[in-house]
Amino acid sequence: QVQLVESGGGSVQAGGSLRLSCAVSGYGVSSYCMAWFRQAPGKEREMVAAIEIGGTTRYADSVKGRFTVSKDNAGNTLFLQMNSLKPEDTAMYTCAAKYSWCPWSPNSYNYWGQGTQVTVSS
Repeated sequence: QVQLVESGGGSVQAGGSLRLSCAVSGYGVSSYCMAWFRQAPGKEREMVAAIEIGGTTRYADSVKGRFTVSKDNAGNTLFLQMNSLKPEDTAMYTCAAKYSWCPWSPNSYNYWGQGTQVTVSS
């Protein structure tokens, strides 16, 4: 019954903003590390942002200063606010969850959503 469902993706112009959401059911986000990954055509899947159980956040260098990850424990939802979007941000964005610490590698994450597409045009 564990389910992660992303929403909020779409097509925007460079410099625009999007807010992604990841609705979680079956467990509480307060008990897990939550992270956003993305995969662009021809590229490896990479973590772009993560928020630890305790609330500490970290970001990939490519998005730091532009993206903000947050979570609503009561609403059991993970968010990714994306500002100043660039064409190179175009990718499928997926949320993921893992018990305890958030690793950079996607290999040990326990739960995954199906992704939401973000396309940034120049």
